[in-house]
Amino acid sequence: MLKLAIDFGTAMTKIYKLGSGIVLAEATCVTVQKDSGEPRAFGNDAKRLLGKTADQTDVVFPVYEGEILSERLAGALLDHFLKKVVRRSGSIEALFCVPCGFKDESREKVYRVAKAAGISRVNFAETPFLSALGQDVPLSESNPVFAIDIGAGVTSIATFSLDGIIAGISMNVGGNNMDIHIIDHIADNFNLKIGSLTSEKLKNTVGSLIEDDNQSSIINGRDISTGKPRSVSVSSQDIEFPIRIYIDKIIEYAELVLRKLPAEVSAAVGKNGVYLSGGVTAMAGLADYIARKLQMDAHLSGDPQMAVVLGGGRAVGNPALLRRIRLE
Repeated sequence: MLKLAIDFGTAMTKIYKLGSGIVLAEATCVTVQKDSGEPRAFGNDAKRLLGKTADQTDVVFPVYEGEILSERLAGALLDHFLKKVVRRSGSIEALFCVPCGFKDESREKVYRVAKAAGISRVNFAETPFLSALGQDVPLSESNPVFAIDIGAGVTSIATFSLDGIIAGISMNVGGNNMDIHIIDHIADNFNLKIGSLTSEKLKNTVGSLIEDDNQSSIINGRDISTGKPRSVSVSSQDIEFPIRIYIDKIIEYAELVLRKLPAEVSAAVGKNGVYLSGGVTAMAGLADYIARKLQMDAHLSGDPQMAVVLGGGRAVGNPALLRRIRLE
């Protein structure tokens, strides 16, 4: 049986194939013909059309804040991805990476989508466990781990051991919130309308929580007053506020999780620090900012965007471990 780990995320889908490693990382995106409702393009090909399609075509993200909005389109997208990376000659077992506290009805949607895409056996595991595994953090019954995974639509925060989650929460805050707020911020401060692709690129290139960081980038957009194309230079300091406001909210919830811990667990977490994952956490100065706010060391993996799916790959390759961390 072929074994996969699938991180079917709001912005990106990652697939790990046992024996091969990460075999796919593409946008969780579909273009749809308006009159027929039929999907036309998938993944990165679809995302490239964002803001550029004609009236008869919609660009759709079938997963939003961790929830499947359209089972039909999500199934078609997952089926497309699987055809790119696996042969359909045998059965497939897949571990889906899901947010902390993922509800039963939400899992049922993923299960139906997986079955529609031809997956024979479906398992689920929460992202904090997988994030730790993807960063080679030792898991045991006696060594609690504190992890924060910041996705595009959902952030999962949890303290856990192999016995389970001691305290945890998921919140609908992530990189997409920052992108939307950056669009509004640029409109208010530069009188320039930009699209979501430009906002995301700006966040990823000059986004920073380093004090007085002076990185800058030239962006193109539409002047709100004249309607004409215009270019401006935007610095790290210009977009620091719409980034920091969401990081501060994540830190606020992280502190709530920490306050729920028993004293000895709290002491161990304070000593071990927090483990960060998700593409946003690679932002300049972010790990140090969180460390200062939480007053503990912050550990960042070499590839934070892939940490969760890498952890999923390790879990599917270790049946005994998978039995311990999977959701029943």
